[in-house]
Amino acid sequence: MKEKSILVLGAGRSSSAAITYLLDHAAEGGWHVTVGDFNVQSAEERIGESKNGTAIRFNIEEAELCDKVIASSDVVISLLPAAFHPIVARHCLSLGKHLFNASYVSDEMNSFHEEAKSKGLLFMNECGLDPGIDHMSAMEVIDRVKAEGGKILSFESFTGGLIAPETDPDNPWRYKFTWNPRNVVMAGQGTAKFKQENQYKFISYPQLFTRTTNVQIPKYGNFQGYANRNSLKYMDTYGLNGVKTMLRGTLRNEGFCSAWNILVQLGCTDDTYQMEEVNKMTHRNFINSFLPYDDVEMVEGKLIARFGLEASSAEMEKLKWSGLFNNDLVGLEKGTPAQILEQILNKRWKLEPHDKDMIVMWHRFTYELGKKTHEIQSYIIMLGDDSVNTAMAKGVGLPLAIAAKLFLEGKVTQRGVCIPVSKELYDPILKELKSLGIHADEEERVLD
Repeated sequence: MKEKSILVLGAGRSSSAAITYLLDHAAEGGWHVTVGDFNVQSAEERIGESKNGTAIRFNIEEAELCDKVIASSDVVISLLPAAFHPIVARHCLSLGKHLFNASYVSDEMNSFHEEAKSKGLLFMNECGLDPGIDHMSAMEVIDRVKAEGGKILSFESFTGGLIAPETDPDNPWRYKFTWNPRNVVMAGQGTAKFKQENQYKFISYPQLFTRTTNVQIPKYGNFQGYANRNSLKYMDTYGLNGVKTMLRGTLRNEGFCSAWNILVQLGCTDDTYQMEEVNKMTHRNFINSFLPYDDVEMVEGKLIARFGLEASSAEMEKLKWSGLFNNDLVGLEKGTPAQILEQILNKRWKLEPHDKDMIVMWHRFTYELGKKTHEIQSYIIMLGDDSVNTAMAKGVGLPLAIAAKLFLEGKVTQRGVCIPVSKELYDPILKELKSLGIHADEEERVLD
């Protein structure tokens, strides 16, 4: 049997678990893994000493190189930033190759559905952590309830990439970058849309971090969540048209959102313009750029006055800890506010080698069965091993790699642009994740 070729594009921080899994199963699966990255050293580090892998230099902006690399593969797994997936998809369409990624289906990606389907190609999207495991674990419960004759009344879901309780105990945010820092800085841009108690709700970005939901997770305590993107589109996807509540969101530790909101209100997360004299800018200059001129009052005082804070407030503690009032140079020649903020925060928010991250995923369902209303709380907790083998990398990469394996084994019949919400996909993926230590715990009670 001819050896199959799997091409993994991107060897960044979310790639380690996916590549390791594929290499570990390469011999029995009869495939070879090629890892391509702009920084070939990163790809080499992911391959290690494995004889079943090859590292290559890859640049998405070099069209001829893309065609050459993709043409020699059977399956392409894109772990590049989401904006590049449509470019990869177009190459896959022209060359007749299957594509897997962990990102949300964009309008552009969705436009490829009919052509991909007509060519017998599978473009699997949203097959990571969130989106991904959240879809699959939710659908497992929804389908089970429906099979028992129940009717889903409401669905809420929150997921967060955090740091483990024992990591960096002096960090007042209880947070570090566990995935692409830019995506963290840019999170929530746009309008969040959801349904709550039969009312449609919309939260614009400037208000997002002031409209939070308290989430209590059994055995793990209290968190806060903010609404994530467009929850409404998943009512049809999940077969939940008519539910009273449909809300998907992002989870953070208590106190995070009020401090982050200050940076949003200042304009620090704006990515639409270039700032001036960035090469001379200090962290302190950066914050002061967004505050009124005053030849007497210090930056801290102006910030306290602007937001009605106390000097000893938790918000000020978080901003100070992050180095935002330091006189250190930013270290960029140019940049937008968002790029500069990312640069500053990365100095304190970067995972150290010994740090461990933590994924917290929580679902809450209410459903009607007979004449009683039931509640199910389902939650998944994942801990990373270190700064490379992170929980985030496991959560993003493992379902993606498992899906690719199932496809190569001929166990996936879907074609076109898809997400993993069918039993054909979620059942075997969740079962294998469970064998790898990733599984949901449930608590159920009767409400009335």
